[in-house]
Amino acid sequence: MKNELNIRPATEADTATILGFIRKMAEYEKLTHQVDTDEPSLRQALFVDHQAEVVLAEVAGKPVGMALFFHNFSTFKGRHGLYLEDLFVDREHRGKGYGKALLLHLVGIAKKRGCRRMEWVALDWNTPAIDFYKSLGAEAHPEWILFRLDETKIDSLSR
Repeated sequence: MKNELNIRPATEADTATILGFIRKMAEYEKLTHQVDTDEPSLRQALFVDHQAEVVLAEVAGKPVGMALFFHNFSTFKGRHGLYLEDLFVDREHRGKGYGKALLLHLVGIAKKRGCRRMEWVALDWNTPAIDFYKSLGAEAHPEWILFRLDETKIDSLSR
């Protein structure tokens, strides 16, 4: 089928596409001021240092979405898990099942790699994402609060 969805691992040649999705996602989340990467940095992190992986969703050979993920580790489970950092589908392609297909593709990767769990976060105002995740059986864990040290705080604490 011409409009069939294809999900494939990203390659180094996809770096500009991935950065484009990151920028669109930041715009949607009203966080463009926080995007502090460029193609060379992203290429290095993803395809040289292998700090994370990306799969792209394509329709008729055109990228319509992506998922960026990496492995984490659970001391309680004693095994690695899969952490979904970002899931994004272009606005004009939402509601067609592409986001669900990307997420289920990652579930398959997690299963194949022996992950004991899969985790991600959603912005508390992003009701469409929260409803989507809950519709798949994912559970929010309100007893856990996300903490973060940014680069400035890391620098000041490491002195």
